[in-house]
Amino acid sequence: MCVTAVESRPAGVLGKGSSHRPFGARVKAFVALTKPRIIELLLITTVPVMFLAQQGVPDLGLVLLTCVGGYLSAGGANALNMYIDRDIDALMDRTSQRPLVTGMVSPREGLVFGLTLAAGSTLWFGLLVNWLSAWLSLGALLFYVVVYTMILKRRTSQNIVWGGIAGCMPVLIGWSAVTNSLSWAALILFLVIFFWTPPHYWPLSMKVKEDYARVGVPMLPVIASNRVVARQIVVYSWVMVAVSLLLTPLGYTGWFYTAVALVTGGWWLWEAHALLARAKAGQTGGKLKEMRLFHWSITYVSLLFVAVAVDPFLR
Repeated sequence: MCVTAVESRPAGVLGKGSSHRPFGARVKAFVALTKPRIIELLLITTVPVMFLAQQGVPDLGLVLLTCVGGYLSAGGANALNMYIDRDIDALMDRTSQRPLVTGMVSPREGLVFGLTLAAGSTLWFGLLVNWLSAWLSLGALLFYVVVYTMILKRRTSQNIVWGGIAGCMPVLIGWSAVTNSLSWAALILFLVIFFWTPPHYWPLSMKVKEDYARVGVPMLPVIASNRVVARQIVVYSWVMVAVSLLLTPLGYTGWFYTAVALVTGGWWLWEAHALLARAKAGQTGGKLKEMRLFHWSITYVSLLFVAVAVDPFLR
């Protein structure tokens, strides 16, 4: 697949010199490279797992160290992702104001920043948490940057399915930070996020599929009809909800988590089937309401993992 490469900075921006890039704006730009809003979601899946692993309140110092390490690692991965994708980011409406596109951060600065965070986060985890968490963190970063961004994203409609593995790793990192080991509970929650990622991201892709089509990125909504995408969303949603209910029969959670998983999962399935019904009816544009499921997906994962954290105190 051929993707048109473009100059990722408006002409003349860097030629004006660093004095035309105010310090405060530059700081904000480097923070933006880490994609803080996405990292918030990663931390939502990390901290509650630490409570479940501890079966109570984990060492709060350890929680802080794990969160900082997770932010540095995910931030490095996101910065490197923006460095690699700066050509297509310049052509997409929703990414056209990213720092490497506007010239607030140069490609060289973005690359060095990302590599520094990658190395620093690995050492942070290894020296201050444990080396199992460090290798898991590094593995997630490399998977996101190399496997997803460099190999899958521009080549296959299944990019977000397998690329989403990187987003599942904070669950394993949170568990390993507390126990220096892994368990079936951590694997189940890993799989919940794995099956959550496609039906979380595909509705957004449906909304902005023209952007992806313009740059030749074959997200599923670009190459398939809304009906096909919605049907895939329903399939993944059912598997996700089923997997989320495995924790209780295996003895890791009790009634509270089960109740939350049933209620939130049931509502998710309602929204997913409603989206499929609208797609089958041929509704498009605002009538498709695909973003309803996208926004609910964030609420769902937040509530589910809060239940993961609270459940040990109610058993």
